[in-house]
Amino acid sequence: MRFFTAHRITAIIVLIGAAVWVGTGKFSSVGSEAEAQATPDAAATETPAAALRTVAAVAPIFTQYAREIRLSGVTEADKQAVLAARSAGIVAKLGAEQGKDVTADTLILQLEGEDVIAGVETARAALDQAKEKLSIGEALFAKGSLAEFELTSRRAAASAAEGALAQAQAALDRLQLKAPFAGTVDSVEVEVGESVQSGAPIATLLSLDPIVVKAEVSERDVGYVSNGSRAMVRLVNGVEMEGIIRHVAMQASDATRTFAVEVALPNADHKIPSGMTAEVRLYADKQEAVFVPRSIITISETGDLGLRVVGADKVASFAKVTILDDAEQGLVVTGVPKDKLVIVAGQDLVNNGDQVDVKEMTVAEAAEALK
Repeated sequence: MRFFTAHRITAIIVLIGAAVWVGTGKFSSVGSEAEAQATPDAAATETPAAALRTVAAVAPIFTQYAREIRLSGVTEADKQAVLAARSAGIVAKLGAEQGKDVTADTLILQLEGEDVIAGVETARAALDQAKEKLSIGEALFAKGSLAEFELTSRRAAASAAEGALAQAQAALDRLQLKAPFAGTVDSVEVEVGESVQSGAPIATLLSLDPIVVKAEVSERDVGYVSNGSRAMVRLVNGVEMEGIIRHVAMQASDATRTFAVEVALPNADHKIPSGMTAEVRLYADKQEAVFVPRSIITISETGDLGLRVVGADKVASFAKVTILDDAEQGLVVTGVPKDKLVIVAGQDLVNNGDQVDVKEMTVAEAAEALK
């Protein structure tokens, strides 16, 4: 009996109790009874419907918007010419004074040329003599007193004399240099008495009315610019003027892929010089657009920029938009549906096709809320 220690006796009692419990089969209902005790009645076990996501939305306000295109440019003369000597010689007279205005055909330069003048007089006298001989010959030929060969010879001599006079006169004309257009003499390079060679620069002539602002417009914007359209120009000295686009290049620059644009400004008093920096503001054709906060722009699964919108059925969807401009009031976009509200809060928490609870706001309330 000494082998039946206290712990062995305890183990035998537990074993006998377990055998009795298994024999009753009650172990199979323990989980069911626990569940029955823990589970409420059937009416209380139904799962409640999922709550709708609440979003804030506004009705879009459409407006006609002309996008502003800003360019950097520089003023240039409408016309510019470096007048050059047409012949070699000594400067006898200058009709140009730096900074002075001249009209077209004003004498700018006169070279010495007494020999050329004498050559013209000689050629004229020779022509007069040839014409007189031809006149007499024609009268004699009519009477039969002059051979036809002689008459032909006199006619040839008269023609040659006319050519010689024309050459002499051309040589005389080359001693003079006249203004090809009305303008301002910007510089004079020679002095009276100076010897010049043919082709030497004499004076620079600028036509400053109108003054032209030259700029370049990008490939993306050139389609919005057309001849005859208005443009606002702000000069570096703060002066603002309205001008007219008079030229848009049809060939892009190979280096920059931009297109040259010319804007003409009135400059009757010549106060605007050539070479001044200017900012040009052009305006694209008006388009129907909507101002929206920058923060509500989202991206679709395919990478398109757009907005979340909701219709009368309270189902959220994506609307692809095109950004026209980034203005002070927000982004200017096209493509917003007219029959839907624009979601301005909660747009990133809903997906296409989601049923939502809509809280409609005014534009002012939305702007205040988004601050």
